[in-house]
Amino acid sequence: MRLIGAGLPRTGTLSQKVAFEMLGLQPCYHMVNVLADLDEAPVWRRALEGEVVWPELLGDFQATVDWPGSFFYKELAEFYPDAKVVLSVRDSEGWERSMRETIWGVLFGEMLIRDLSRARCRIDTKWRGYIELMEQMWLQSGLIPDGASTDSETMRTAMERFNAEVQATIPADRLLVWSVSDGWEPLCEFLDLPVPETPFPHLNDSKVFAERIIDGALLALGEWRTREAEAVAAS
Repeated sequence: MRLIGAGLPRTGTLSQKVAFEMLGLQPCYHMVNVLADLDEAPVWRRALEGEVVWPELLGDFQATVDWPGSFFYKELAEFYPDAKVVLSVRDSEGWERSMRETIWGVLFGEMLIRDLSRARCRIDTKWRGYIELMEQMWLQSGLIPDGASTDSETMRTAMERFNAEVQATIPADRLLVWSVSDGWEPLCEFLDLPVPETPFPHLNDSKVFAERIIDGALLALGEWRTREAEAVAAS
């Protein structure tokens, strides 16, 4: 492990994953890895319960960004003492708005995307385990302390508190506070790597997030419907 992303989700983490891998820090672990293999969710639950699972989860990875990794930035920084740490930041209002449209919406909102996720939970035990893990992590983090009733000011203040905590925890010579809008130069200087000639990647995290949740739910529901129809036909 060479680089630990301590920034919260909704701070351009998918763009960071691609950027880190372009710099040779590959593979880079991201929430998309969990969504692609829901069998990893129970391992992250073991981490939440205090078990050291990093070699099992991250043994082949050179970097990590986004949750679940950044939830455990302290533990990872201690376990990988030679790894540098990047704290990706954005303005609290923009972060809270993005959270409402994505993660908070799926877990606690009154939105169609949550309805689809809940429907999948009823027929897919692995998805239900993943959602329960995410709910517990967000509540435990203090970033969405009151679930559905968490107000905007609470979320924004909690985000700023989290960022301040990272900066107070990680030594300054090991930490880069950075935004994706800063681009390659400060990141490459921090990592002592050459600046790529290609532009810094900017991916639409919100669009990718929604597509993964919606497409996954529709696929699972379609497969369930097919199984139910075959069971009725066979009876």
